[in-house]
Amino acid sequence: MSAQSPVPSEEGILQFLAICDAFYPPDAVEAPIEQQRDWYNALCARFDRPLPAEMTFADGMLQRIPIRRYRPRDITTPTTLLYLHGGGFVVGSLDSHNAICAEIADYAGAELVSVGYRLAPEYRWPAQTDDGFAVLKHLLCANKRVVLIGDSAGGNLAAGLALRARGEGMPGVVGQVLIYPALGGDLAAGSYVEMAAAPGLTTADVAYYREILRAPADNEIAEPLKASTVTGLPPAFITVAHFDPLRDDGRQYAARLAAEGIEVRFREEPQMVHAWLRARHMSDGARDGFHAVCEAIRHFATA
Repeated sequence: MSAQSPVPSEEGILQFLAICDAFYPPDAVEAPIEQQRDWYNALCARFDRPLPAEMTFADGMLQRIPIRRYRPRDITTPTTLLYLHGGGFVVGSLDSHNAICAEIADYAGAELVSVGYRLAPEYRWPAQTDDGFAVLKHLLCANKRVVLIGDSAGGNLAAGLALRARGEGMPGVVGQVLIYPALGGDLAAGSYVEMAAAPGLTTADVAYYREILRAPADNEIAEPLKASTVTGLPPAFITVAHFDPLRDDGRQYAARLAAEGIEVRFREEPQMVHAWLRARHMSDGARDGFHAVCEAIRHFATA
């Protein structure tokens, strides 16, 4: 392991990291849970943006699960987008990814449903995947076609939901878009070692989030890299950040999908760090990466 933190050189992403450090300390996981959430909420508010023109959204409950529905001005496909937010299963909410979800819905011309799943440590695994799956089942029954989308911890949930839907013989998931996903890789190998001290997320942070979630080891829904087979899964778009301990999770899952004949497109953003979605309006690399994400979502939604 290098004694120094690996750091990108793109000016926009360095400015983004400086802002993040001002709101969310690098050692945030050592603070009480409520303090972590307060810091994260303040950080998300700093990067919040006005929603696209004529975008509407409404909060509601599906069973006991909070959801937010986004409807863009022009809906061009009956496919519904289902978004699972990141935050290590500990922080994050319907508000934390509000502008991100709205911009995706607007670009894709599709209704998007965001899930306010239960958080750890108050609720351990499988509460998070169960909440997501309940919403997914409802959408599949109502709309027949769904694209799963998630970033970081949400990418883990999205990949797990695709596996659950396949396991229960539920057709209709037409794509999965995994954005720097956490998929259960080996913490003592590859990018978890090379990028152990990366800015924005460290390997120690990943270990903390795994411990607090308490998902069972080697369960394919909790750790999709452990799936016995990925045959029959929907096509995928997977994007990772080079300066991210989670990088190889996405690399390995993309390779696994391709090896078993699943359509997959993989991108590695060479100057990006974990959580670069929030930098999409201040970093050239993040802007390009977000455009690629939106293009992939629109492709799956309209194919």
